[in-house]
Amino acid sequence: MSQALNEYYEALHRLIKNKPLIVKKGSKINNDTVALEAGRGRGSIKANREEHQELIFKIEQASKKSATTNKKIHLKFEKLKEEKESYRKKYEDSLGRELMLIDELSYKQKEIEALKVKLKMLPNKL
Repeated sequence: MSQALNEYYEALHRLIKNKPLIVKKGSKINNDTVALEAGRGRGSIKANREEHQELIFKIEQASKKSATTNKKIHLKFEKLKEEKESYRKKYEDSLGRELMLIDELSYKQKEIEALKVKLKMLPNKL
């Protein structure tokens, strides 16, 4: 195996692990990103080269697996986002109830004070 081919496989391995040295983390896995990660130019991995056939096949497999994984991560993220919104709504609803209860308690305390004043005004016939 040639040195360049070894570098392509190492680059593919780093991209699969999402630990690239050259391209951005989370980059899609394709021929160009593998080539760039290997320190080569875009388009340097050619389908018409016999030595690149197996590499291209492995890149396609990794790309499909990565896309599936990314979709699962995206779905999990959306689920967590919905859950967060659900908890936010529950929190806001509970704050509303608390404020209503505080208001009602304040009103009842004023009623009690008013009744105490009235009670003091009544003649004591006992």
